[in-house]
Amino acid sequence: MFDLLTSLRWQDFFDILIVWFIIYRVLLIIRGTRAAQMLAGIAIIIFAYFVAKQLGLITVYWILNTFLSSIFLIIIIIFQRDIRRALTQVGQTTFAKSFENTAHSMEEVVKAARYMAQKRTGALIVLARETGLKDYIDAGQRVDAELSKELLISLFQTTAPLHDGGVIIRLGRILTAGCVLPLTKNPYISKRLGTRHRAAIGLSEESDAVIVVVSEETGRISLIQHGAITSDLDANSLKNRLEAIFVTREDQRPPWKSWLNRS
Repeated sequence: MFDLLTSLRWQDFFDILIVWFIIYRVLLIIRGTRAAQMLAGIAIIIFAYFVAKQLGLITVYWILNTFLSSIFLIIIIIFQRDIRRALTQVGQTTFAKSFENTAHSMEEVVKAARYMAQKRTGALIVLARETGLKDYIDAGQRVDAELSKELLISLFQTTAPLHDGGVIIRLGRILTAGCVLPLTKNPYISKRLGTRHRAAIGLSEESDAVIVVVSEETGRISLIQHGAITSDLDANSLKNRLEAIFVTREDQRPPWKSWLNRS
């Protein structure tokens, strides 16, 4: 073991680091998507292939061997959308100013939520964090525009075609609108909560996203995170809670970690 370590060159360490980084980025890209489940299924098939070989299960081994002989082509076909997304991200500038984007996002969301609460306009605003939300983003209507109070308000107007769905925001940009989010299955949730609140709770149970909900019936603002709901917030209390969640953590996070976690 010692001889192996002493024989390693600095190029070997660099090589291992590159491979680790590639695997890490791939896991970030597919995390939270159906691609992760499909990848797990492929891993099970590969495991069954080696088991069949060791146990001498000739027919099973032949079937799995035939399947795995085309595994690279199968992976390209299944994950073509994720591969395109990954290649696009490689060409983008990786050093994002996450702190500035987060501060801007909070300010615009608070202003929009206050206005819509006064007008009793229902809203479902998702602030994405680390957990991948690509399945919901892809299922919604692509917007990909800079976040602003005016744009948020216009998306949730009752005359707008996408007002019933959720809006997903990340790094100061509105990615998609009209997103259908998973409803919570928690039987202890109050019966008084409507579909928007149940969808927000459902997504918060599956991810680390922070969701702001404006009730159309009461005009009340709620903040939902990790399945817990805080209701009856005014603009100042909403801003303070968002700052407690985002600003402190983003400000204290090392730059290299923000870079690695960007997706």
